[in-house]
Amino acid sequence: MSPIIKSAKKALRQSKKRKALNIKKKDRMKKLIKELRVFVDEKKTEEAKNFLPKVYKAIDKAEKSGVIKKNTTARKKSRLTRIVNQITVNK
Repeated sequence: MSPIIKSAKKALRQSKKRKALNIKKKDRMKKLIKELRVFVDEKKTEEAKNFLPKVYKAIDKAEKSGVIKKNTTARKKSRLTRIVNQITVNK
C-alpha cells in the first residue's frame, strides 16, 4: 500500500534511499572486516597492519551515519586491533 499524502510519499522516497545507503555502508564494513580476518588467518602481518586503517574508516563511517552505535564501533575496532597485534607478537 502506497501513501496518498504528498509529504508521506516524499518520506517514503527518503527512507528507501537512506536504507539503501545504510545497507551499503554496513556491507562494506563487513566485507572489509572479513578481508582483514583472512589476512590474520594467513598470518600476513604487514598486509593486516596496512589494511587496518581502511577497516577503521569504514567502521567510523557506519557509526557517523547511525548504522552502528558508538560502543559497537569501539568494540569492533578494539577486537580487530587486538587480533592484528596478536599475530605481530606471535610472529
